[in-house]
Amino acid sequence: MADGTPGSDPVGPAPAVRPFLVTAGRVADAASGRALPLETQVVATLAGLDALGRLSFEQHDIVAACRLPQSLAELAARLRLHLNVVRVLAEDLREAGQLTVYVPDAEATHDASVLRRLIDGLRAIPDSRGVSSDTD
Repeated sequence: MADGTPGSDPVGPAPAVRPFLVTAGRVADAASGRALPLETQVVATLAGLDALGRLSFEQHDIVAACRLPQSLAELAARLRLHLNVVRVLAEDLREAGQLTVYVPDAEATHDASVLRRLIDGLRAIPDSRGVSSDTD
């Protein structure tokens, strides 16, 4: 299970349960008409942390990993869950008061300077050899 600490990785293989079983067949955009953007930030609430022992496996892992704020994309990758499963479960946890969800401003996501900083940041991430992609 994820513990939400930076650099912690899930232990073991990816889950073998089909995504539609985890979400009971629900899809991410069924209720609101629009799926949460993958850059949406999520963080556990005190109520969520108190309820850890009563949550399903996937919900437990999501709340535990969200002790520190992170995006839905980061969360899906860290927990090795399908992005749409994380979206559906994050919505459920938000409705239950166990997660706080911060949807980014749509205008900011279309701002070229934000995208340029994002690209620069991604290029600065070292590969497995410890070399950043902008120095190859």
